[in-house]
Amino acid sequence: MTKTRRLEDLWSHIHCLGVLADTGSYTAAARRLQISKASVSQRIVELEQAAGVPLVRRTTRSVSLTEAGASLVDHTASAYQRIEEGFSAVRDLSEGPRGVLSVTAPVALGRQIVAPLIPGFLKRFPEVRIQLELSDHLASLATEGFDLAIRHVAGVPDTHVASLICETRSILVATPEYLSKHGTPRTPTDLASHNCLHYLRRSGAATWSFESRARDKRVAVPVRGSFTANNSEVLREAAAGSLGIALLPDFSAGPALQSGALVEVLQGWRVAGEFAERLYAVRPYTPRVPLTVSSFVHYLRQAIPASEGLGRAPAPDAS
Repeated sequence: MTKTRRLEDLWSHIHCLGVLADTGSYTAAARRLQISKASVSQRIVELEQAAGVPLVRRTTRSVSLTEAGASLVDHTASAYQRIEEGFSAVRDLSEGPRGVLSVTAPVALGRQIVAPLIPGFLKRFPEVRIQLELSDHLASLATEGFDLAIRHVAGVPDTHVASLICETRSILVATPEYLSKHGTPRTPTDLASHNCLHYLRRSGAATWSFESRARDKRVAVPVRGSFTANNSEVLREAAAGSLGIALLPDFSAGPALQSGALVEVLQGWRVAGEFAERLYAVRPYTPRVPLTVSSFVHYLRQAIPASEGLGRAPAPDAS
């Protein structure tokens, strides 16, 4: 005969069910709870045994709650949220930022901008541990267990909160050697005779759009080139090899511009629409912002240079 479990022994199990409902998978729930997938499964089984009814529907492709499971989560989710917020508030008062911060960022942006800043943040807040995942996949923060995403985007969903870190811009670059050999474009239409290295997208033929600095002229130019890639670092290296003219976000081009390995092309024109013009820190909406999250966002704002200087190598210990 199954021994009746005391309700107080099941608090963590009920919380686990709520996290499973929120994330939609055992793997994501385990990641958020920082336990093994097997432990999540075991807790759910024990909770179902204690409840006497199935709480989770399991298939080979998905996980969903039964009516009983959804009802249990609905009745308890707000209580667990209040417990978490109350404990975090008390801990923040006494200890400052601490715990695990899970962050995701695009590969190129993460490697060039975010990763160099992390040592300085961790030295300042030694009780924090950061898990950084670099991926160009636009992760669902809630379902995949991330606390924060650093994104180079034009906008974010209404269900999330976006904090502007800085403005960015797109620039055309080439080596002095390439321009000496093939000529320097004076207007956007001159690009038709150049090898243009562009970001690989699924929308078909590449077109670069420009606006004059005085904003009195606009032009869209179809471009062709011998090389495309879906990573700005790769395009920068191709341009640095004098292969052609590349269109890059400023954070990718900056160090090479500083060293003189690359020079900016068509400085009298602003590139429009190719890359986003703002860098955001994005988090799921919560009534209270965890101190670790707000501290990291504040640190990034202070450490990453503003628009014209974003491409410069940021100082990790900037404050």
